Amino acid sequence: MNKLQQIPFDLSVRPAHGRDDFLIAPSNIDAVGWLDRWPNWPAPMLILSGPAACGKTHLAAVWKEMSGACEIDPALLSEMEAEQISAKGEHLLIDGIDLAIGLREAETCLFHLYNMFKEEQRSLLVTTRLNISAVGFEVADLASRMRAAPVAMIHAPDDDLLSSVLVKLFSDRQLQVSVDVVKYILPRIERSFSAVRSLVTEIDRQALAQKRPVSIPLVRDVMMRFD
Repeated sequence: MNKLQQIPFDLSVRPAHGRDDFLIAPSNIDAVGWLDRWPNWPAPMLILSGPAACGKTHLAAVWKEMSGACEIDPALLSEMEAEQISAKGEHLLIDGIDLAIGLREAETCLFHLYNMFKEEQRSLLVTTRLNISAVGFEVADLASRMRAAPVAMIHAPDDDLLSSVLVKLFSDRQLQVSVDVVKYILPRIERSFSAVRSLVTEIDRQALAQKRPVSIPLVRDVMMRFD
């Protein structure tokens, strides 16, 4: 076992969020293409949509660095005026607008931001798990604008992408795993990024607690508890 695997502490994890760390695959290549088109978007807002832990925050971070955008807490949409939020940066990123949709104050603020950015030719990137075309809005004018805005979709992962995500998540935790471990996990796990992330977190925790390497026997024990 290496030194990291012998330390029984809950070590902090710093995921790699640079562009070179993002794993491009058929499920996300369209979304990557939309970011590459910036600043030539056909609308002031781009909606980055996909399931939990699919890479929305990672891609958003890439665009933030590319554009020099200021990231805004979605809660501010209910707490501040659009003019105040607009003044925070030339371009804005709002990562996770799900809870803001359905709140009249937040939707009204976002509606005004959309209009301001359109008039001033600025860019606004928002991320969501929601299907914007089907979700219920409180502000009809915002609904029409968001449903007309381009949507960069990240779809469910295939085996190749899930394999790469597994390796990356283990690497983020400074854990090296064999190809056999990855092949063991793939057919036995739910086909979602969130499930993969949760599994890796638990494998890491158990490896540290039990002072065991990340092997098939350890993974099997963890997955049995997971089920």
